[in-house]
Amino acid sequence: MDIRGISKNVLFALLGGVLVLLVVVLFLHPFSSSTKPQDLSRVISDAQAGSISKIQVKGDSLDVKLADGTSYASRKEAKDSVFEIFRQSGVDISKVAVEIQPSSSGGLIRLAIGFLPIVILVGLIVFMMRRSQGPNSQAMGFSKSRARMFTANRPSVTFVDVAGVDEEKEELEEIVEFLKYPEKFLVLGARIPRGVLLVGPPGTGKTLLARAVAGEASVPFFSISGSEFVEMFVGVGAARVRDLFDQAKRNSPCIVFVDEIDAVGRQRGSGLGGGNDEREQTLNQILVEMDGFDTNTNVMVIAATNRPDILDPALLRPGRFDRQVIIDAPDVKGRVAILGVHAKGKPLDEAVSLEAIAKRTPGFSGADLANLVNEAAILAARSTKKRIGTTEFEEAIDRVMLGPERKSRVRSARENEMIAYHESGHALVAYQLKDFDPLFKITIVSRGTSGGYTLALPEEDRHLYTKSYFEKQLAMMLGGHVAEELVFGEMSTGPSDDISRLTNTARAMVTRYGMSEELGARTFGRKQELVFLGREISDQRDYSEKIAGEIDDAVRRMIDVAHEVARRLISENLPKLHQLAQKLLEVETLEGEALLTLMAGPVEAAAPGSL
Repeated sequence: MDIRGISKNVLFALLGGVLVLLVVVLFLHPFSSSTKPQDLSRVISDAQAGSISKIQVKGDSLDVKLADGTSYASRKEAKDSVFEIFRQSGVDISKVAVEIQPSSSGGLIRLAIGFLPIVILVGLIVFMMRRSQGPNSQAMGFSKSRARMFTANRPSVTFVDVAGVDEEKEELEEIVEFLKYPEKFLVLGARIPRGVLLVGPPGTGKTLLARAVAGEASVPFFSISGSEFVEMFVGVGAARVRDLFDQAKRNSPCIVFVDEIDAVGRQRGSGLGGGNDEREQTLNQILVEMDGFDTNTNVMVIAATNRPDILDPALLRPGRFDRQVIIDAPDVKGRVAILGVHAKGKPLDEAVSLEAIAKRTPGFSGADLANLVNEAAILAARSTKKRIGTTEFEEAIDRVMLGPERKSRVRSARENEMIAYHESGHALVAYQLKDFDPLFKITIVSRGTSGGYTLALPEEDRHLYTKSYFEKQLAMMLGGHVAEELVFGEMSTGPSDDISRLTNTARAMVTRYGMSEELGARTFGRKQELVFLGREISDQRDYSEKIAGEIDDAVRRMIDVAHEVARRLISENLPKLHQLAQKLLEVETLEGEALLTLMAGPVEAAAPGSL
């Protein structure tokens, strides 16, 4: 609800009330007598006594002036004249000076002033009703579109401001060219695509890319969210769709951007409302507007979603959303370009390498990288530095990934030692594995819910994963568990997250990727997931209880093999495990060249701490 619109209405109502009060006080008060009119019997008695020098008659009002210079007011009945009243009372009229003044103008003025408050109130009511029917009205404007319009003459976003999506920009350049030069395509009989669906994970720049298309084409840009169509009143959503497209047609050529279209574009018939469901009526109206009888309007609809699997098939067919542009997380080259865009205008230290930061942030979206640069700037400002250095970027990466450092968490010496050996076990296994991700950082500093972490970064972005890589990853996940088992003789709750990820990875290898030699290349179970988020909603079993047992056995064998690999590597390098753990207890964090030098160097005399 628009608070500003409500505040304006309240303000106008208050001003109207004050105006009425001013009219009553300023206009009516001066015409009202300050003294109470005297009774007509006093006028008669004063006239009989001969003390009246003059009587002024104004309609029914009498202004009596006495011989001593004083005066008072009185009133008479409208049906009798002053002369008739005096004659009936036995007063000698010749001895009283009576002056009769015309009363028509005064009566009209008094009558007009009397009706003036009513006229003002009626005018105020009419004014308020007309305002309630305007585009910003909340009382009568349910059917009005909530779309925000960005005109072509306003400073806008262009393709220069969008980085890391080169292929996607090329896909949309034709849309820009058609909006700018439609005759080039119309001569050949081509028609503009009615809609473009931008599909990708959250934060990858779908909205920014849509605004860049409008900025490049220099056309009006209507922006609205899918949830803004639907209200509790049936038919409101469809009316808003009609109003939105009416506005768009009046400003064509233009772009209509619908963010999170899955809020209104879900498959029909899946709800409990049936054909009278408000969301379905809104979707039906969108379908009609995008591919109805009127096909000559240059209105381009761009929509964004991260749930294309739940959209209605009629919405995705050619003629409505003709193109689907997939916007995924950027690669290393894209991340460097995105960091360059967000770092523009910020004072960076000469030692800062955007390429190194990009390599440290695999899987980061454009929004994550923007947040990363902003966090680094905040950290530099907090330290009263004039430039943003590598230290701030490293800390910002850790904050974005795991949260801020929890300096208030107090741990005992035994817990610190267990965490140090746990993370050292991960690092040792990762370092000893061949053809695995290089070891980058190990720390026992508590962040978020983690007591510490070990980071092994790939040298390049991975899009395909082999069975051997998964097996090495399983062994690394078990490194902390095995280290605690060998050094302390018992296990703690520290590896709980590792074991959870380990089990999920091993089960996915068997049931989804067909990497089990015993069960062969087939999948098991029909999983429903949130697209791009990797979260399973449900798992429908399509196999027997016997196969379920075989799946469990295959998962167990994979984990056992990884456990043996981790145990062998740590047992063969136990002195190095002690050395690394003791070094972590001293400095808390090891990374980069310092970490690799320690791992490759000779084993110094180091014994496990006293337990």
